[in-house]
Amino acid sequence: MTTELERLTVRLREFARVREWEQFHTPKNLAMALAGEVGELVAEFQWLTAEQSMSPDPDALARMRTELADVTLYLVRLADVLGVDLMAAAGDKLEDNDRRYAADRYRGSAEKAPPSPPGT
Repeated sequence: MTTELERLTVRLREFARVREWEQFHTPKNLAMALAGEVGELVAEFQWLTAEQSMSPDPDALARMRTELADVTLYLVRLADVLGVDLMAAAGDKLEDNDRRYAADRYRGSAEKAPPSPPGT
């Protein structure tokens, strides 16, 4: 069974291939492009109050949607180029966070947990 993420990955790979952009899609370049797009997303929230950020006006939400799409595309492409199964990596990270942030200790707290031991 092919997932939507797998279909998107293949579509992005083909998009780059037909334009002969693989030469530019190095991990470094993709990570830098991803950081730039995250910056554009962050800029959409700049100067908003926490309350305003929860319900942006339709124009702002449309811009945020576009920036979220850009972030997603670069992230998926970077994972593909590096050979990382993005869903497996996210699942592993969530399991690690579940171990690090015990619900009974961190419920309602923004306290940061100590880092995980190396290799976990």
